[in-house]
Amino acid sequence: MKSASKLQLRYSSVCEAGIKPANEDAVAQHIPTDAHLLTYKGACFALADGVSTAEAGQQASKRAVSRFCREYSQTPDSWSVAYSAQQLLATINNELYELSHQFVHEQKGYLTTFTALVLKSQTAHFFHIGDSRLYHWRDGLLAQLSQDHTTVLSEQRQFLGRALGMDVHFELQQGSISIKTGDRFLLCSDGLSDFISPEALQQAVSAASDLEQTAQQLKQQALAQGCDDNISLILLEITALPEQSLDDLNQHLTALPFPPALSPGMKLDGYKVLQELFASSRSHLYLVEDEASAATLVLKCPSLNYDDDALYIDRFIREEWIGLRIESDYVVKVVRQSRPRTFLYYLMEYLPGQSLEQWFERQPKPLKPALAIKLVKQIAEGLKAFHRMGAIHQDLKPGNIIYLDDGSLKIVDFGSVYVAGLAEIYSPLQHDAALGTAAYSDPHYLLGHNSGVQGDIYALATIAYELFSGGHLPYGNAVEECRTAADYDKLRYLSASQFNPVVPTWFDRALQQGVSLDLSQRYQSINQLLTDLQQPNPAFLHEEVKQQHKTNPLLFWQLLSGFWFITLLLVVWLFLLRR
Repeated sequence: MKSASKLQLRYSSVCEAGIKPANEDAVAQHIPTDAHLLTYKGACFALADGVSTAEAGQQASKRAVSRFCREYSQTPDSWSVAYSAQQLLATINNELYELSHQFVHEQKGYLTTFTALVLKSQTAHFFHIGDSRLYHWRDGLLAQLSQDHTTVLSEQRQFLGRALGMDVHFELQQGSISIKTGDRFLLCSDGLSDFISPEALQQAVSAASDLEQTAQQLKQQALAQGCDDNISLILLEITALPEQSLDDLNQHLTALPFPPALSPGMKLDGYKVLQELFASSRSHLYLVEDEASAATLVLKCPSLNYDDDALYIDRFIREEWIGLRIESDYVVKVVRQSRPRTFLYYLMEYLPGQSLEQWFERQPKPLKPALAIKLVKQIAEGLKAFHRMGAIHQDLKPGNIIYLDDGSLKIVDFGSVYVAGLAEIYSPLQHDAALGTAAYSDPHYLLGHNSGVQGDIYALATIAYELFSGGHLPYGNAVEECRTAADYDKLRYLSASQFNPVVPTWFDRALQQGVSLDLSQRYQSINQLLTDLQQPNPAFLHEEVKQQHKTNPLLFWQLLSGFWFITLLLVVWLFLLRR
């Protein structure tokens, strides 16, 4: 495998009307010249075949490929390729659908097939709908990756089953494969694939030395075989893949030395140390003043204990990268630096306050419900900012939340954050599982399974339980002793109402569902949890009524007997009136 600092490839494309008077096909590509975008977003290629019977197929195909290739690289680089493409294609699909329905009386439909290929790091991602095609070639063999979304009635009759713009809801085929240097890809419309056999395509792609010449030869071959449709294709080859040796990566990460231990009065790159705020075996926090702007900031330094630990250094550098991309009033802001650094560190806004853990210890317990739910809602808003960027916090706990002097909260610490977009980038460094805290982290994390958003929901529900129960945990202190799946199977949920009698059953059921060890039972989104914490879920209310019947059967039968007694009196009274 040829090694390079970035992805390298060569390609050629054809998009012509053929013998038809108009060309309803479209192709587009975008290979970022910016090294950062090429690494974090990748190169993309798109081909579309407008549905001619829809009247506006030409406009639909051009709009789809141009928007996808132009806007894909503008999606957040913390988003995964799949999520970026799904969000973008959903927008394009809805736009085409709306345009089609503006012309319903003129039968002017904006429908098109669509096939896209995104090459990022050492993986090819593809997205497809319709009957255009994507092929992958390696070592002389050509394999079709896409599926034809057509329904065949007979040899002469078939119709397109799926297309962009056909419906509000669309089914997209998507997938990914690992790539190697020398791999080739062919994207083409049915004007090519319907008139050249798979064997002939394989032979042409295998023999391709000059991609432009091969692309033209394929077009001419399709015309010679009687092609009466538009002809479009993109032929590309991977010439080098990004790869770094561990030694190279270590050299890059350790280019900046660790700062020495700092004390008040010392200066570092124009920042004057005012006091030490926090120190542990893993990091140090200092309150500093920017001598240029007089702004008060927090400077975070790595611990000298890890100056030869590549994993630790990589994680520390990622903390700053993640923090710069999270925008929320409920998450600490990382400050983008304008001056060169001579040491490894990063800057954050100064938050006057204390950790939620410290604040909660000093409060009378349990908290008033209105205050507790206010805190939970703020934490939830901070978490949602992470999730919008394709990031999972993975270590949410009261110690990583700052309670400010004005009563607001902010989430801090990005050391365990998982980012889908980063996880797709090749790295020889293999990170450990989530570095969570047993009392608050989803057991699935600690057992090696990334439960994604549901893991953060578990932590949020655990904190909510603690605030409402007066400092207890949903599964008691035994959760901190669990090491295996068998240990977690022995845990039993402890009703919050046994610690705080004012907690109603419906609220307790919402907490229980939020910390369920069964992911199929746990909430899928933060909004679902918040909704059930703020208003009774009818299903939970029904359970509460059933529970009351079980706990006080005498009262139930007394009420039922009273109802029948009153009914009997009414019957007797009506009977007497008729006499």
